[in-house]
Amino acid sequence: MEAAGRRRTNEQIARTLEFMGQLLEIAGEDAYRVRAYYRAAQEIERQGQPLAGRTEEELVRIRGIGKTLAKNIIEIGRTGTFPELEALRAGIPDTVIELLALNGVGPKTIHTLQQRLNIQSIEDLEKAAGSHRIRALKGFGERKEENIIRAIQQYRQYTGRVSRPEAEAVIGRVVAAFSPGRWDVAGSYRRGKSTIGDIDIVTTDRFASVRPKLRSLAEEMIDEGERKTSLRVGEMRVDIRFTEPGQYGSMLLYLTGSRDFNIRLREVAMARGYRMNEYGLLDRSTGVLHTFAGEEEMFEFLGMSPIPPELREDRGEIELALRRQLPELVDLPQMRGDLHVHTVWSDGRLSLEEVARAGDAMGYEYILVTDHAGTTRRCNAAALRKQRREIEEINADHSCQLLSGAEIDIRSDGSLSLPDRVLADLDLVVASVHSGFQQEQDVVTRKILSALDNEHVDIIGHPTGRLIGRRPPYDLDIARVIRRAAETGTALEINASPHRLDLDDIYIRQAKEHGVKLAIGSDSHRQNEFSNMHCGIMIARRGWCTAGDLINTFSLDELLEWSG
Repeated sequence: MEAAGRRRTNEQIARTLEFMGQLLEIAGEDAYRVRAYYRAAQEIERQGQPLAGRTEEELVRIRGIGKTLAKNIIEIGRTGTFPELEALRAGIPDTVIELLALNGVGPKTIHTLQQRLNIQSIEDLEKAAGSHRIRALKGFGERKEENIIRAIQQYRQYTGRVSRPEAEAVIGRVVAAFSPGRWDVAGSYRRGKSTIGDIDIVTTDRFASVRPKLRSLAEEMIDEGERKTSLRVGEMRVDIRFTEPGQYGSMLLYLTGSRDFNIRLREVAMARGYRMNEYGLLDRSTGVLHTFAGEEEMFEFLGMSPIPPELREDRGEIELALRRQLPELVDLPQMRGDLHVHTVWSDGRLSLEEVARAGDAMGYEYILVTDHAGTTRRCNAAALRKQRREIEEINADHSCQLLSGAEIDIRSDGSLSLPDRVLADLDLVVASVHSGFQQEQDVVTRKILSALDNEHVDIIGHPTGRLIGRRPPYDLDIARVIRRAAETGTALEINASPHRLDLDDIYIRQAKEHGVKLAIGSDSHRQNEFSNMHCGIMIARRGWCTAGDLINTFSLDELLEWSG
């Protein structure tokens, strides 16, 4: 049990409730009760305000939260767990819970394996699969058994998700096997998630035409079939679905949405007399299957506005689509500039002139130059004055105007790496944490709050400090940061580097709901990194951002007026 003494975030509370739902499924408890915990976890993730410290009366006002759940949430907020969870967990061996880490092995499967084969650990499961006892179970079969063996092997070799660039490298190799026919990547990649598990691809190609190339690039062919083929490329599983052009939209929609989105959409279809699957909508009264070449056709058939892939998480988007009230999400053409770029003045590879030419080519009105600056850095106060003079000369020859800025350090003691008199001369200032990652939550939070209180700081850079796959976020009370940013009128950055994607979507939406402005920066150090902007847009869309939420959509005059 976790020690009391610090308040848990909404995400931590949600994960604890989700874990309770999984344990209930493993234990074979009532499905309605299981679903109640899963639904509560989803609802808590959507809440903009922290729930730790709320009263039972306040909590029961949240959809799906009754008195029992409210009491459990209060206890989680205080201690990190609750008695019912601990009692249930005490009755389930840790080795059984570890089975949840296996790809394709969910709590229902674990329950069946326990009941039918007395599986109590990954080792038990491996032995049962090796002796072909799993395939004899109803609903499993030879393929399921083989997939479980592979999942165990992969778990021992590799247990994490990968960054988008790593996934894109695999995607590029796979789609090179396709003919000019139609194909799309679906799943979490298409929804714009910051990390990717498996890769799902939908294509109108025929398996026979791509089989030789797929076999040549695969480390392993997991499953081969005319409708679905699965292979392992590097450490990633790739599932390819082959479909007819007339069913393409049905298949793509079904394979793009999250599990919870698809469950909710199936409920909508059921209420209209249809059963939804990957091939289309089956009329339950006539047996006629309605298929759709495009996703928009299927949404319209169900009486809904088309839902952008980035929103398909069951976070309220289906209800808004049914009322045709979805927000108009921001898109790349609305970006008038990039607000985080490094040059040779610090650790970048581009000169100021090269940055200006790149801005002209992209049609930007402005690019904010944000070299790392401070008293102990190469780009100090004197260098910034010299850089500003060079920027003024370069701007005379370019339609894209370079803005004089800096990315300054928020030091471990909360002070900034340059004095106010220097910051006052810059067009915009980005302040970021680059040290003290192991400090306690209150210390990290307070130093960022201090930067927010500085009148010269316009943007807090990569606010949680994560590096995907390399460094977790530092322990930060992001709710306090969002509230203070709303009070001071400071923007929070959406760092568009695919290795950061910081802020993540949940916090972007919370910031938006508090009226906090957001700033997308490509964090470019090289020419090819300007294209990072599309990743920032993708995460902004997952956070439900419209054009008005981002200061990148301001004209140059509006931006300078906003920065004061």
